Amino acid sequence: MQIIHSASELQKVVSAQREAGANIAFVPTMGALHDGHLSLVEIARDRADFVIVSIFVNPLQFGANEDFDKYPRTLQSDAELLAANGVDVLFAPTVDNVYPNGQVITHHAGAVGETFEGAARPGHFDGMLTVVARLFDIVKPDFAVFGAKDAQQLFLIHQMVAQSNHRWNALQIIEGATIREADGLARSSRNRYLSEAEHQAALTLSAALRAAESATGNASSRIQAAAQLLAAQPQVRLDYVALVDPSSFEAVDDSFSGRALLLIAAKVGNTRLIDNLSITI
Repeated sequence: MQIIHSASELQKVVSAQREAGANIAFVPTMGALHDGHLSLVEIARDRADFVIVSIFVNPLQFGANEDFDKYPRTLQSDAELLAANGVDVLFAPTVDNVYPNGQVITHHAGAVGETFEGAARPGHFDGMLTVVARLFDIVKPDFAVFGAKDAQQLFLIHQMVAQSNHRWNALQIIEGATIREADGLARSSRNRYLSEAEHQAALTLSAALRAAESATGNASSRIQAAAQLLAAQPQVRLDYVALVDPSSFEAVDDSFSGRALLLIAAKVGNTRLIDNLSITI
């Protein structure tokens, strides 16, 4: 596996692969890799001849009081994991290499980007879309693989690509299923912040999703089933629980029927966690 830090060097490698007839899959990450990331790598390997994974902790998507400085940076162990899992190139650029003209927001998430995670983290999705677009410009992949756990992010990336007027040619966005620990907790790089007691409390999030799924009735009754379970766990401080239409990411009302996406965000200790589940109402 090659480790590349320069955008221009990566583009030379990509051009050579293109000339050889290879198609390219891309998995953007912020590092601190876990089994969820490796499942995305596996999807990428199945889809393409050549797999590129990026590790870049993007300053534009962190707010002033968020965990940018303490976000785990484990490049050496991440590289070993990627090499063992068939990745061809690890792209680990510097901030200046990603943003040679300065850290300027170039993409805006719009109304959806101001709801749910966007309401809790103002500007987060603008920063996320800006870096994803920049990475797409550098890599120009055929496939890009993202995890379903970050559901609002995935929706907005789909929307950006659909509205890009083929800026990235025939780029396909591939969704990888949420990978969970044996006890049900969704895999996240931030799980390493949790103490053992907080980890146990965090299991309430996935339990609440299952409670809403097994409940009967309309959207309100499903949300209530999840909220009641979360309220019973004192270490969990709920931010929101909501049901959205996956085609628009707008909250559904009690007249809605069909597949909906149940979203949960909460703080456990000092760690903010999100999870979601597709359910039928």
